[in-house]
Amino acid sequence: MDRLPWSRWHWLVVIGLGTVWILDGLEVTIVGAIGSRLTEPESGLGLTTAQVGLAAAIYVAGACTGSLVFGYLTDRFGRKKLFIITLGLYLLATVATAFAFTPAVFFICRFFTGAGIGGEYAAINSAIDELIPARRRGVVDLAINGSYWLGTAFGAVLTVFLLNTDIFPADLGWRLAFGLGAALGLVILLVRRNVPESPRWMFIHGRDEAAEKLVQGIEDEIEKEAGEKLEEVPADKAITIRQRRATGFGEIVRTAVTRYPKRFVLGLSLFIGQAFLYNAVFFTYALVLTKLLGVPDDVAPWALVPIAIGNFLGPLLLGHFFDSVGRRFMITLSYIGSGVLLVGTGILFDSGALDAFWLTVCWMVVFFFASAGASSAYLTVSEIFPMETRAMSIAFFYAIGTGLGGIVGPILFGQLIESGIHAVVIGYYIGAGLMIAAGLVELFLGVDAERKSLEDIATPLSASTTTSEDAADRRG
Repeated sequence: MDRLPWSRWHWLVVIGLGTVWILDGLEVTIVGAIGSRLTEPESGLGLTTAQVGLAAAIYVAGACTGSLVFGYLTDRFGRKKLFIITLGLYLLATVATAFAFTPAVFFICRFFTGAGIGGEYAAINSAIDELIPARRRGVVDLAINGSYWLGTAFGAVLTVFLLNTDIFPADLGWRLAFGLGAALGLVILLVRRNVPESPRWMFIHGRDEAAEKLVQGIEDEIEKEAGEKLEEVPADKAITIRQRRATGFGEIVRTAVTRYPKRFVLGLSLFIGQAFLYNAVFFTYALVLTKLLGVPDDVAPWALVPIAIGNFLGPLLLGHFFDSVGRRFMITLSYIGSGVLLVGTGILFDSGALDAFWLTVCWMVVFFFASAGASSAYLTVSEIFPMETRAMSIAFFYAIGTGLGGIVGPILFGQLIESGIHAVVIGYYIGAGLMIAAGLVELFLGVDAERKSLEDIATPLSASTTTSEDAADRRG
């Protein structure tokens, strides 16, 4: 798979799998943008500001739970089955959210919506990395994860329209937003049915004949498109595999903690830093604008559009450097750079130098770098652990990192907003400190995975031998 030239088949994979991040961006933005509306009695829910933050935390808790449950099932039953099931769960839950008439029902629906999206992270990231050639894995992975911000921009524009009470009643517009998210998910589901199972997963799990047939079909299609034969796979790239039906949870944990201790610390650091920053800010930014800076409810969501553009451009424009310059340098730069810029933003905001416009401009710059870093966190943990534990590794680090950073962040910021600008700035400093700390961990413990086969980065557990690189990492 690594030697294949880029083709229409790869675009099918990118579109079929990558578009789910648009849904996640849409979900996060909708709740953040309509947060102020949900606090109004006319909305039909009448949440408090703190409950808006709680709803965000519940969504993240669902995502963490879903990632662990479905991540384990993804490694056990295959990538394709699970990225269909998880998208189906998202569709059902987000439609149910549109019909929520009490805070309790709203919270329950948000939990299961998050569970579907969380399961997507494990199934999709593992499938992407196993189907994309090594030389383009970095830029493709970052660009796909960056598509989250297309959903953010779409959600912001959508909510501006739907929150206009001259067009829709206060208790209807926000419900339509969730319904339209489900419609987009249904379209993605139809496209995704054509994306194949991972041949790597199939081979290890005893379906070698089906895997060979699938790869042969892909190669034939690409050779026909390119008009030339593909080069043969070098003999020294062969790996002897002991096929297995499943990998136990205990072996997954032992692999991460005892075989790759430095990589374990690295994954946690990258996820905690970005999860706190993003979930804290994006679930509550509309509240900062409306409650602290006096921006009208129907105008505040527009501020998320330029921020989303900055977030999307970061991975898109910087992504190829992660393959050429290298993972370690670029991840360190994106994390520490965004942290330093956030400190500067906090100082200016606390001094009263920033109004709503200039605060948004500062966030654009901060997130241009932070977005590349956040996307690289998913890339990192999907590369640096063995094939048999890949989906569960993504799920574990997402759940733990997001659980620590993503649940605490929205709840904390929901409380800080009620205390004023100075309190919010303290939250910004906490986020900056976590990003800078994660960047330093990457500098010292990062893995130079650029342009390498996944099997060269981490030898499969099913392989009959281990590499000297693995042995060195175990000693670390």
